[in-house]
Amino acid sequence: MTDEVLFEERPSASGPAVGVITLNVEKTLNSLTLNMVELMQAKLKDWRQRSDIACVFVKGAGEKALCAGGDVQALYRSSIEQPGGPCEYAEAFFDTEYRVDYAFHQFDKPVIVWGHGIVMGGGMGIYAAGSYRVVTEKTRLAMPEVTIGLYPDVGGSYFLNRMPGNKGLFLALTGANFNAADALYLGAAEGFIEHQYRDDVLEALANVPWSTGVADNHERVLDLLKTFTERSAAAMPAGNVEAAADEIESLCSADSDVALIEAVANAQSENPWVQKAAAALKAGSPLSARIIIEQLRRTKGVSLKEVFKMELALSTNIVRGREFAEGVRALLIDKDRNPKWQFATAADVSDAALASYFEAPWEESPLADL
Repeated sequence: MTDEVLFEERPSASGPAVGVITLNVEKTLNSLTLNMVELMQAKLKDWRQRSDIACVFVKGAGEKALCAGGDVQALYRSSIEQPGGPCEYAEAFFDTEYRVDYAFHQFDKPVIVWGHGIVMGGGMGIYAAGSYRVVTEKTRLAMPEVTIGLYPDVGGSYFLNRMPGNKGLFLALTGANFNAADALYLGAAEGFIEHQYRDDVLEALANVPWSTGVADNHERVLDLLKTFTERSAAAMPAGNVEAAADEIESLCSADSDVALIEAVANAQSENPWVQKAAAALKAGSPLSARIIIEQLRRTKGVSLKEVFKMELALSTNIVRGREFAEGVRALLIDKDRNPKWQFATAADVSDAALASYFEAPWEESPLADL
């Protein structure tokens, strides 16, 4: 059986090693399982404490994806095993996944995440937590949870709220794909490097004269990557978000949540990217759309630790309900693309129903010890 995550310690010319993490389930686009996040949790704890690890480099196996998200089918099976009650696998997965994302965010040493190909859902959680987020000519980033009755978790409440204007809200509501140029515009990447240079970057990292000072090592990584971004500049693809910036802000200026959702879903745009985004929201879960706006409102200005605690409560409530299971059934299990959502429209979601998803299902958060 192939290991789902590969760990390597590449020795450098100056002594300290480069820790390399490879998400290694190519057939599922490196989608995350509970086993994978447990393995990463243990390794990150070890590498953070060791003085002989200079930095960490994260990549995906194959040429198609860093990571397409969590293993949604495994979460679906957990959700339907005991409807309305605890979902052992799913809840353990979310708890450990958020701990791993938080550990990446808090990792003192440089963390380079190679965001090539598909980077969605849980993959965005790892990608967004890197100190050096690299995008390539094939990068496709998205938080498409509205299509399966979920919401952008894995710290999405934190990084989406930090995008300019209402761009994060629009991307969360529509699950729209964005590319390398968009990521740089949104402040969601540190640099664009052509994928052909990935192994060269890894080799160059092994030749860095690493310091005993963490701050010095961050500077050295930044200088190294700059040489590759300069070499790659001409290959940058055209973006979509900046060109649609005024339209996005106009659509998101409605004076109520329901009006905003309806404005985006019914957008009459000459921009094909905006049209596609609107169609995705229109087909998505009305409950998720309401949850997404409320989620981003409640977490604005909130610390990362508190964000993950709030997301764990919300994710737990959602996976214990029926919306998520129905969304996955329609999209990935039966593939009829005809989900029977709990509410026909966003206006049908009562304030009480919405608020119930934000009530913690425990007295103390399992993430209280983050």
